[in-house]
Amino acid sequence: MTHARRRRHAVRRFTRPTLAACGLAALLAAGARCGGDEGDGPRGNAGRGGGRVDPPTSVAVEGVSRGEIVARYTTTATLEAENRAEVLSRAQGVVKRILREEGDRVEENDELLRLEDDEARLRLDQAEVALAEQTTIYERQQASLARDVVTQAEFDLAKASLDKAKVERDLAAHELSYTRVRAPFHGMVTQRLVEVGQTVSVGTPLFQVANFEPLLARIHVPAKEMGTLRVGQQVRLLLDSNHEELTGVVRLVSPIIDPSTGTVKVTVQVDDYPAGTRPGDFAHVSVVTERHQDVLRVPNIAVFEDRGDQVVYVAQDSVAVRRGVEIGFIDDAYTEIRTGLEESDLVVVKGQRSLRDGGRIRILDGDTAVMSDSTSPTAQRGGS
Repeated sequence: MTHARRRRHAVRRFTRPTLAACGLAALLAAGARCGGDEGDGPRGNAGRGGGRVDPPTSVAVEGVSRGEIVARYTTTATLEAENRAEVLSRAQGVVKRILREEGDRVEENDELLRLEDDEARLRLDQAEVALAEQTTIYERQQASLARDVVTQAEFDLAKASLDKAKVERDLAAHELSYTRVRAPFHGMVTQRLVEVGQTVSVGTPLFQVANFEPLLARIHVPAKEMGTLRVGQQVRLLLDSNHEELTGVVRLVSPIIDPSTGTVKVTVQVDDYPAGTRPGDFAHVSVVTERHQDVLRVPNIAVFEDRGDQVVYVAQDSVAVRRGVEIGFIDDAYTEIRTGLEESDLVVVKGQRSLRDGGRIRILDGDTAVMSDSTSPTAQRGGS
């Protein structure tokens, strides 16, 4: 064997066991490090559990309170004038003058329109002449009766003819008055329906007049939701046109239930309203139908539905506890809690959607996040 071959053989014999020894040493070192980690306190515990502890969820809370809560029935209605009338012609003739226009305010008996009245005046003149004749005859018969020249029957006939002439004169004067069309009540002309020169007959619509003071809203409340609704109680209305909020009063409650709808008609009177409000305005109407006094209540935002159940989260010792609750009335701000909570509980009002039962939480106090503590003043005040 040459010197070079002996050298290569020596290298192969040295390399294989050396590599094996190095590999075994590396495995032993790794095992030693793993064994050392098991003894390193909390970090080692997390490793054995197969996961890490999630950070707490930031939430806002509020205490359960006692107070009044109301049930409301909300619907829509169209505002109406209290008095509205379509003024019809009571005589036949041609429109001569129009004295009021749409939008004009009028008082009762203000003249709105005139018809041509020549024929009516002639009939009145004729009736006046006939009355004068009958008056003369009556006076002569009265004098003759005093001298026993005529009988009582002849005198009574003269008196009846005089009475008839008076009635015919009054009727002619009345028919003449029909050529002057007048407002039936205080209000506003809402529509003019004829033009000058137009021929009208008895019953032809001439104007529409309405009284806007007050305005009325008629709503239909289901009989089962009437509760304590009574005449005189206040009602809230929100105009759809300008979002103005109005206050009305229940003026009438129908004594019967409509059998076709199962509702009761309620008339709401609105006395005060901003300029520009008028009949025909669409309004959302909210009326209190029942009140519950001194009940447990929480903010509406604290309650949500989960798989068909009404649920809240309660803050207890830095964790969130899921509670199923039975609710009652719900108003604009609060929900009545019948069962499931105590007055001392703190309910989560912000962040509850991302919580799970038993999850860690921290309560936000103003701009600073602090850990929840059942004995801390913040927890006792409900985070306020």
